[in-house]
Amino acid sequence: MLTTNPFDDDKLHEECGIFGIWAADDAASFVALGLHALQHRGQEAAGITSFDGKHFHSHRAMGHVAGNFDRDDVIRKLSGRAAIGHVRYSTTGESGLRNIQPLFADLAEGGFAVAHNGNLSNALTLRKTLNRRGSIFQSSSDTEVIIHLVATSSYSTQLDRLTDALNQVEGAYALVVLTEQGLVACRDPLGIRPLVMGRLGHSTIFASETVALDVIGAKFVREVEPGEVVLINDDGLRSFKPFAKAAARPCIFEHVYFSRPDSIIEGSSVYEVRKNIGAELAREAPVDADYVVPVPDSGVPAALGFSQESGIPFELGIIRSHYVGRTFIQPSQDVRHLGVKLKHNANSALIQGKKIVLIDDSIVRGTTSVKIVQMMRDAGAREVHMRIASPPTKHSCFYGVDTPERAKLLAAQMNVEAMRDYINADSLAFISIDGLYRALGDTRDGQNPQRCDACFTGDYPTALTDVGGKDSGSLSLVASR
Repeated sequence: MLTTNPFDDDKLHEECGIFGIWAADDAASFVALGLHALQHRGQEAAGITSFDGKHFHSHRAMGHVAGNFDRDDVIRKLSGRAAIGHVRYSTTGESGLRNIQPLFADLAEGGFAVAHNGNLSNALTLRKTLNRRGSIFQSSSDTEVIIHLVATSSYSTQLDRLTDALNQVEGAYALVVLTEQGLVACRDPLGIRPLVMGRLGHSTIFASETVALDVIGAKFVREVEPGEVVLINDDGLRSFKPFAKAAARPCIFEHVYFSRPDSIIEGSSVYEVRKNIGAELAREAPVDADYVVPVPDSGVPAALGFSQESGIPFELGIIRSHYVGRTFIQPSQDVRHLGVKLKHNANSALIQGKKIVLIDDSIVRGTTSVKIVQMMRDAGAREVHMRIASPPTKHSCFYGVDTPERAKLLAAQMNVEAMRDYINADSLAFISIDGLYRALGDTRDGQNPQRCDACFTGDYPTALTDVGGKDSGSLSLVASR
């Protein structure tokens, strides 16, 4: 089996998108639409759980939202005026139905369904403790730890039990929780993972990105604040701040790559921020070239910014086909090698004899960059330069991002010149960490960074209880996605 999107495979991947809605007729239909808009955040599996006032209904399936939730028979079974949903991207550990969210359990206080974006960096430790107390786990997802902590809490209400559970976890989480008492949305005290709130008539919506509000015609209200717990039910909306106050550290890579360019984060257009990053990169690392060529599709906004700032024409030197399936069976190694051109191909008539500067959002293992540079050389490029719209990725992420162990991160093993030689480029440069903050309209405070930038700096904002050395590798429990 070969993935036919070789330029997407060597990327950092956000591990899930979440969506919830309260007080909407055919709530599950709205969730399905919202998950379509969040499909880029998780493409392995999807799930929806609804509540009709008496009973919970769930459907979870491997694969994309389309094909699983565009069927009338599925949506009709997900009855009710409240629902939550989840799209998942798997990393380490097991892929399968038992790990697809939302996870659901019948607790003493009633049904409890949860969808989680993030990663709990002490889930393994908590799981061992819960096992010793008699908890029986049904999945290998760290999200299930939250359910068991809620189930074993000594507090009386489910909201208090959830708060008690979250006070015991480390790491990153954005949650939507559906119970018989209402819909709860919450975000970890550092706000590492994103979560926004919207309105559509009398309905309240929570989603990972504003683009999911746009697709259903909802109005953006505000972001769920770091450390905030929001409860919406028939009595109205209430907001709580039950955790110790902390300086927010939202994930900086949402601006670089994870979020869709038509989303708004922290009041800023993702598209405009990425163009700013490209412009800053052009100022920091100018190059003499004939054309600025984006690596599609994620490199396009930064390439536009680079082109506008440098005055070098922007051209589509790599053409992407959007009509190729994700995988296919290959009969031989020779044919398998040809498969990479099914999704991306050099625009040879443009490239021949030209000096090209390629713009990409990141270099992870470096395998993609080797292929791209070689593709340009095979197309007859006279020179191939590469500019990267993020600093070198030197450290693993433990907060809900699919990152290779540090030994497999190219920038952790080589300096920039060695990386340039490895990918066979004429020159290579990355935006600086200060330049990235400038593009976001900030000045980085090295003592108190405004965002989580640990993948670039190694400055992890929380304890990492389950990790034996912060860069030893990814957590072995399946992250929540």
